[in-house]
Amino acid sequence: MKHIRNFCIIAHIDHGKSTLADRLLQLTGTISEREMVEQVLDSMDLEREKGVTIKASAVRMSYTAQDRQQYELNLIDTPGHVDFGYEVSRALNACEGALLVVDATQGIEAQTLANLYLAVEADLEIIPVINKIDLISAHPDEVAQEISNLLGTPADQILRISAKEGTNVDRVLEAIVQQIPPPKGDESAPLQALIFDSHYDAYKGVVAYVRIMEGKITTEDTLRLMASGVEVKPVEIGIFAPDLRPMAELSAGEVGYLATGLKTVHDCRVGDTITNAIRPAAKALPGYRQPKPMVYAGIYPVENEDYEDLKEALEKLQLNDASLTFEPETSQALNFGFRCGFLGMFHMEIIQERLEREYDLDIIVTAPSVEYEIVLRSGEVVRIHSPAELPDEAQIQEIREPWMTLEIITPTEYYGTVMDLATKRHGIFITQEYPAANRVQLIFEIPLSQIIVDFFDQLKSRTRGYASMDYHFKEYRADDLVKLEILVNDEPVDAFATIVHRNDAYHKGQAIISKLKDIIPRQLFVVPIQAYAGGRVISRANVKALRKDVLAKCYGGDITRKKKLLEKQKRGKKRLKMVGNVAIPQEAFLAVLRYGED
Repeated sequence: MKHIRNFCIIAHIDHGKSTLADRLLQLTGTISEREMVEQVLDSMDLEREKGVTIKASAVRMSYTAQDRQQYELNLIDTPGHVDFGYEVSRALNACEGALLVVDATQGIEAQTLANLYLAVEADLEIIPVINKIDLISAHPDEVAQEISNLLGTPADQILRISAKEGTNVDRVLEAIVQQIPPPKGDESAPLQALIFDSHYDAYKGVVAYVRIMEGKITTEDTLRLMASGVEVKPVEIGIFAPDLRPMAELSAGEVGYLATGLKTVHDCRVGDTITNAIRPAAKALPGYRQPKPMVYAGIYPVENEDYEDLKEALEKLQLNDASLTFEPETSQALNFGFRCGFLGMFHMEIIQERLEREYDLDIIVTAPSVEYEIVLRSGEVVRIHSPAELPDEAQIQEIREPWMTLEIITPTEYYGTVMDLATKRHGIFITQEYPAANRVQLIFEIPLSQIIVDFFDQLKSRTRGYASMDYHFKEYRADDLVKLEILVNDEPVDAFATIVHRNDAYHKGQAIISKLKDIIPRQLFVVPIQAYAGGRVISRANVKALRKDVLAKCYGGDITRKKKLLEKQKRGKKRLKMVGNVAIPQEAFLAVLRYGED
């Protein structure tokens, strides 16, 4: 066991984490030159395009150090986005050390800090590494000083590398062997194995990625998952090299996989503890919780006949992603679809793109909303995921919404514009710190509903891409919220309903109405479009009627004849309006769902 090193790499998006992993795999000879591709561990096309790891993975490398000893290095790759914070925390718990990779051109970013705090909480040995020193815009001395202020590591001892060029990467391997402690654990103790990720395989069922903390696993054992209580006989056990390589057993300190044969990821949750059914451990490993969706949206097929295909696609995605939840939903405007729960906006974007690309589906995604807590006058507390579920206003005592602690790191020159953005979105300023001479870290408390639509895009455009943000859940807080409904021809359209702050209702209602007025086709009668909130109409616009010139055939003559024709037309329009149905085109939904992006 003293020759095993378990470590992960923590970094902000696009700071070179996957490229460094590639170089380590090459240097240790884990992957031959022929098999080598860019971003080996990022197997999804989306991961490569967006430059961010979405699904965690692991790989075992053999390395002969300068002391001539052979070491087994287990790299556990972690997702690189704030939405997957829980998965990151589980991966960190499976390690003894972490490489903190910081871009020499960007310095420390919010996501790096958030994951660094998680690593410190997990009591990991941190090895700071400055990457991209080959770039002209790199300023490694300043970044080294920034890291030194944060961690206390002397600036001259921080490794400086270029993962792309391969400069000094061999020194990283030596640092891993020298500085990261070997794992602790007793092979003869009852089995405790931490699941830090899983994926679904059509032949082997759910494949759990495990770190053995105590004891050992063989293919003969009957195993129990402590949180779900499910018992399994392993189909196969083995290691990542980086493809799945079967082994006879895994013992304390090792990282590998366990093919369970289970048919759904729900039974094999990330963070759960595997133990031996015959000789179980006294208690599970700490920190397990069920991932909870934070953002909800409706997903509807553009063509009704695609409903079954959409259901099948969501079920397949859920096999690999237990944090995606969905249930059937109907809408008067969009017919049949699903109400889906996501970990955050990035998670939602990934699912949306995968449905469109991998399953070739044409879908509409409704405006995202969050989960609200409603306290009724009877004292009962109900939770709703959709504005359509909001009870009648007379029954509601208060509406509570989720608030987040938001952390933004930005160059000091953008201080004012970041403050302006956060306060306009109902953010409450808490504190600020200066991690380096020209960078400021701002902490706010802000409603989640205010940051899920376009907050990140606004932040990036206002700071020319230099600011970064991280957020985590704080609490549910009561606020003055109302349901904003859009009525077309006096009929409420449920797909447009949202829950907003009372002060914002007028502006949001007006923005939606202005868009709809231009998009809804003209009918033979006047179509009123109204925004309704707090028991009254707060904004209105009319789509003008198409007019047929009924007087065209009258050449002069008596005025009474013309009046009679106009009256007849008026009665016809009134009757038509009573029975007429306004078809809202697809573009109208898309335009309204994107109105926040303009």
